Amino acid sequence: MEENKEMECISTLLKNSTLYQEFLLEREEILKHKWIESEKKGYDIGFEKALLDWVINHRSKWLASRRKSIDQSKS
Repeated sequence: MEENKEMECISTLLKNSTLYQEFLLEREEILKHKWIESEKKGYDIGFEKALLDWVINHRSKWLASRRKSIDQSKS
């Protein structure tokens, strides 16, 4: 019983966590990248390869875009 309450509390904290929400958005972008690159190659390239490629080639631009979007929403 106590364990269920603890898990609910953790779940609520995660849902309200900005950091966790950013993680989910970034993960979604990586999964999109994985799908696109897998389609180009004709086979599943795997999450690790997609992650590495996305971080090297796309993450900094994505982060800059996210920051700009966040800053504009605060104005």
